[in-house]
This record gives sequence, structure tokens and C-alpha cells, in this order.
Amino acid sequence: MSHGTSSPGTRSFRTLDEAQVKGRRVLLRVDLNVPMENGRVSDATRIERVVPTIREIADNGGRVVLLAHFGRPKGKPEPKDSLRPVAAAVAEHIGRRVAFAEDCIGEAATEAVDALKDGDIVLLENTRFHAGEEQNDTDFVKALAANGDLYVNDAFSAAHRAHASTEGLAHVLPAYAGRTMQAELEALAKALEAPKRPVVAIVGGAKVSSKIDLLENLVTKVDALVIGGGMANTFLHAQGVAVGKSLAEKDLATTALKIMEKASAHNCAIILPVDAVVAWHFEANAPSQAYGLDAIPEDGMILDIGPQSIERVRAAIDDAATLVWNGPLGAFELTPFDAGTVAAARYAAERTAGGKLVSVAGGGDTVAALNHAGVAEAFSYVSTAGGAFLEWMEGKALPGVEALRAG
Repeated sequence: MSHGTSSPGTRSFRTLDEAQVKGRRVLLRVDLNVPMENGRVSDATRIERVVPTIREIADNGGRVVLLAHFGRPKGKPEPKDSLRPVAAAVAEHIGRRVAFAEDCIGEAATEAVDALKDGDIVLLENTRFHAGEEQNDTDFVKALAANGDLYVNDAFSAAHRAHASTEGLAHVLPAYAGRTMQAELEALAKALEAPKRPVVAIVGGAKVSSKIDLLENLVTKVDALVIGGGMANTFLHAQGVAVGKSLAEKDLATTALKIMEKASAHNCAIILPVDAVVAWHFEANAPSQAYGLDAIPEDGMILDIGPQSIERVRAAIDDAATLVWNGPLGAFELTPFDAGTVAAARYAAERTAGGKLVSVAGGGDTVAALNHAGVAEAFSYVSTAGGAFLEWMEGKALPGVEALRAG
């Protein structure tokens, strides 16, 4: 195998094992950018992920100062993007009181932090209410740092942004990776940096255009790449398959062929669908039928991989010691076009449970698809970080992670 090595692994990170937190103000960057409905948190996954780190610091006598962003306010206060309702949700999940400060810097923040006793927790208002956050402005970094003795980053999902609270603080205070960040980095190292081979990647989703960098990096690292979803149609079209009215980025045919050539040069097998489930309307339970690739009806749309393709995906999972998954294999949000994704996900979960597979998955649609298949818990690791997970898979250095490297 001519697979290149990747960036350094997680060994060079300082973790909470090395941090002295008792009696100290710990600026803890978390991702609390959670979906809200009618003023309440509708999906608390991200909150649940950071609870262990918050508890550990508080239990060890640290004074926990939570930093987070919410929504996309343009560098000024936006009442609808206030973190106040999130503070209540965090308190609920952690089973402890969480104070709230009206600002993340200045007098309001200082007063709230000064009031903390060992083991207390405060959430500061949205860091993006200040333009200095996204600009990673030195003065804003200093203003944030004024309320902390050390910095812990537990927001891997924001690590691809070089913002004040995700990157800047690591340069002015002793910096450590929180437990969620640590788990994510260790899981990703297992998946792509020093994986048990063979490694198989499943990449699906609608468009090749959003995943060109990802595919180009993966073909140099994995032994086989399964391509599904709307993206597969672009590859099939590039090979001369008539895909009817299916979603396909026909202008990217040359790009698709180049990716296939690169895969071949790196001994990476590309696994495309050999049959497809076709419907004539993009809606749940629309009448559908499986066709071989040589017989896709001109007026039909491919909405899922067919039964023979499902068998091919299972065979690829059988061959794998490590599986990296990003993106569904069909229009999984519409029944019955979720069949391919569900079958593959359940099979991967079964192999993982049997100790035969290390399975790492991530990206928004992917998490939703695995939850839909009822197997998210059964994977070795499911990343809730959308953009950061993709950039890691693209082989890019993440500023928030690089800033935590020791030495």
C-alpha cells in the first residue's frame, strides 16, 4: 500500500490529567450552539457531550467559566441569540446551578466570575456578541483571558475556526484539551492517522462539489472508498451511465474521473452502486423500483442504492478493520429510500459490536442517518462536529487543535 502518513496524532496534547484546577478560574470553551424551539433546547446532544468535562473540573474544585457562541450575530448583541435559555438547559443536564453573566467580557463578566466559589459554574453571554471574537482580536482575547487562570477547549466542533475563544486564548493562558476534545482527537487518530487496516470510507450526500477536498484526501489514505447518495450519480454520469432525472453535477464529470485516477494511483478501490432504486417523484413512499445501471428510466430519479449495491457495501464493511463514514447513501429522510443507508449502518454496528470493526462517523446528516437507523450508540465514535470533522477528513490542520499542541 502506498498510503501516506497524516498529521501528528494526539500524543502531543495537554489534557486535563495535567491541569491543576483547584481554586482556579477555568475558562472552558464548549459548543452550546444547540437547536432551539420556542425558547427551549430541542436537541441536547452537544450539551450532553460536555457535561463530563464540566463535572470533572467542578468536582476537582475548579471554578468553571463557560465560553460559547450561539447563532450568527454580526459582532453585536442580538436578543434572539442570547445564551440565557441555554444556561438553564446546561443546569438541568448537569444537575447543578449554572449562573449566567450578561456579557463575556468587562464588568458583568468579572463580577460573575468573582462571585464563584470552588466547584461553581457560570455561563458567560455569547462570545459572538463582540466583533473581536471572529476577528481573533488581541484586545478581545486579553479581555476574555482576564477572567481565567487557565484555558480548556472542549469544542472540537468549533476547532476549524481561528476565533478568540477557540484559538486565541490558547496562546495567552496554559491550554488543555477537554475530555470531549480528547475523545474526538483520539477517535480520529484511530480512524485516519494510525488506523488498523484495511480502512474503508463510506462517503455519501447530495453533492460532489462540497466534498472534492475530502475525496481527494481520502483516496490517498483508505483502502476502499464507497461512494453513495447524489454524489454517486455524478461519478456514474462521468462513466457514461445515463442517470435520467437524478440529481447529478454533470459539469463535475472531469473532477470525478480525476478522483478515480488518483484513487487508482494510490491503490484505493472505488466502490460505486451497481443498481439503483428509482422513483418518479421526490416524496416519501413514492412508487419505486430497482433497476440495473444500464436501464435507468429517462424520466426517473435515483433515490437510493439498490439491493445488489447494498450487498457490495456489506462486503466492503466485511473487509474492513476500520470504517470512516460521512453522508447517507440515499434520500434517507424519505421512506423507503432510507433502506440502503439503514442496512449499511446496521451492518457496520453489528460488526462493531462483534469487535471486528472500529467505526467512526461524523457530519450533520450522518448523525441524523445513524440515529434514524437506531445505531448511533453502537458505533465506536460518532462526531457531532460537522465542519471540523469534514476539514479533519480533508487533511487540513485545525487552528483550535494546533493551538493545544504541547511545546
